[in-house]
Amino acid sequence: MGVKQRDVIKMTQEEIDEFLQGRHSMSIATMNHDGSIHLVAMWYGFLEGAVAIETKAKSQKVLNLRRDPRMSALVEDGESYEELRGVELVGRGEIVDDPERMFQLGISVFERYQGGEYTEEMRPFVEVMLNKRVVVKLHVDRVVSWDHRKLA
Repeated sequence: MGVKQRDVIKMTQEEIDEFLQGRHSMSIATMNHDGSIHLVAMWYGFLEGAVAIETKAKSQKVLNLRRDPRMSALVEDGESYEELRGVELVGRGEIVDDPERMFQLGISVFERYQGGEYTEEMRPFVEVMLNKRVVVKLHVDRVVSWDHRKLA
């Protein structure tokens, strides 16, 4: 009997962590009031070791999470089938409006996408980025991963 392809392409926890540390966009899915899916691409960072995003406090995804905290996220890359890899995170979104915790995430996102290490001179930029926003921290219940490069 052969090995199931799923078992071959699954990433280890170390590979998942390394992949998520990369500079990618993350697709975030929440449930609309009518049961349809609201899906958007976001930059992300890390708060207290968990994936998190900053978003407008009145955004559709926040309205959805206040009603139903279920949330899924997908980070992927690759141009051809043989290069495809990704991580799906399924769990619950926690809406964070505590300024100190929000600032931690703001620094994480700023460093990841603006480049360079945060310094106090950058504080005004992070503060503007977080104006009228909240942070959504994803508490993960299930992880699915794949790396088609392992098929070679």
